[in-house]
Amino acid sequence: MNFFNNPNRIPENYGLRIALSLIVYFVLMRLIHQDHNVELRLLNVFILMFGIYFGLKKFKETHGKHINYFRALVTGVATGAVGSIGFALFMFIFMKVDSGLMQSIIDNEPMGRYLNPYMAAFIVALEGFFSGLLVTFVLINYIVTDEVTES
Repeated sequence: MNFFNNPNRIPENYGLRIALSLIVYFVLMRLIHQDHNVELRLLNVFILMFGIYFGLKKFKETHGKHINYFRALVTGVATGAVGSIGFALFMFIFMKVDSGLMQSIIDNEPMGRYLNPYMAAFIVALEGFFSGLLVTFVLINYIVTDEVTES
């Protein structure tokens, strides 16, 4: 059994897929010169939502079609956290390598003058974590979960 088929590694597996999708999306927007358009960050939530949804679906498939509400909450939040931290690490490295992006953030964002790559990456991770928490909460009320008393 490898990493991608291991039912105990679903948050890491799907979290890395989320991070990779966010990285590809960012690079694509950078290539077509739309990286300054902050409204496009809204699409990050949809990438996060699909990744968490498919992670929860995979968990349910690999665990006998059962998923407890609280187990779903933990799995979804962990998946979102892995994806967000992975993307934040990429952004940190990218901002250190391409100082033009960091300078653009400093010049154009209201609180930009107080930011550095460390703080900007931390904010990306924090924003992603809380978006993952919200998305997970919405999704686990959408998917069918077991009663709390069931295992």
